[in-house]
Amino acid sequence: MDSPPTLPPPGLLEYLAPGPYPASPLAALGILLAIAYLAGAVRLWRQGRRWPVSRTFCFLAGCAALVIIMGLGVESYGYAQFSVFMFQQLTLMMAIPPLLVLGSPETLLLRATPHWGLGRAVLRLAHGALRSRAARWALSPAVALPLYLLAFYGLYLGNLADPILRLPGGHQTLEIGFFLTGMLFTIPVLADDPVPARMGYGARALDLFAEAALHAFFGVFIMMSDTLMIGTFVEPTAALGLDPLEDQRVAGALAWSYGEAPTLLMVLYIMHRWFREDTARARAHDRYADVHGDDDLDAYNEYLTRLRERDENGH
Repeated sequence: MDSPPTLPPPGLLEYLAPGPYPASPLAALGILLAIAYLAGAVRLWRQGRRWPVSRTFCFLAGCAALVIIMGLGVESYGYAQFSVFMFQQLTLMMAIPPLLVLGSPETLLLRATPHWGLGRAVLRLAHGALRSRAARWALSPAVALPLYLLAFYGLYLGNLADPILRLPGGHQTLEIGFFLTGMLFTIPVLADDPVPARMGYGARALDLFAEAALHAFFGVFIMMSDTLMIGTFVEPTAALGLDPLEDQRVAGALAWSYGEAPTLLMVLYIMHRWFREDTARARAHDRYADVHGDDDLDAYNEYLTRLRERDENGH
């Protein structure tokens, strides 16, 4: 069973200072991802090849967020407060994945990896993963949405959280699961990379609206509940001098409010890209029609001409 360390009363400095509890493996993953990404970007820049600074900033921001919430005091208080644990869950599922995906790490990997030696093997592995049926299945909405339901409704309303959190390593296992679920949901929605499962813009918007409704309703339910949903956090929260039920309501408020912001930003981003792509397609069609003519328009005009001639001959 994971037992929380002795913690001082929570505050901003305590959340951001190094915590007494060991950091999550996700914090180390954030550092490794940042180093690997920077190495690829620097390699392209040294070769005089373009790689957007905006993508680099997004990816590094996601890595920094991963290190902060998984490696500092936030992680320690996540063992003691349901509200902090919920904040970590929402960040892992809805804030960090979009930042990492917008960095286009797969495209950078394919462009920056050498085509000889070990790099050749890495490229073969990457291409094989991108083309695999398993990846296509894992990135489909049939997998992502049920996982979202399980991460909120199944975990807390289905009484699965307490048994898992009381297992050795259960807390960190859930954190890793939250992160993977967020990545599986976000990749087909936001990725510009050559992913095996690509959705149309309408389907992406529908997925985002469904996800927003799911966790918003969950947040309101938790916020309005008069009974404690999870027993694991009761004693450590009370030891901090906090009311466990009030802390649970804060967790619900976070799910309802903080959880909506990343989704809204993703919806706006998808709508912008949809409009921009449709506009570019329409302009390309107009340019082609100016040079080669419009087959549909020519056929329609020919049809009108035949109707007019038939009417004239009939008279």
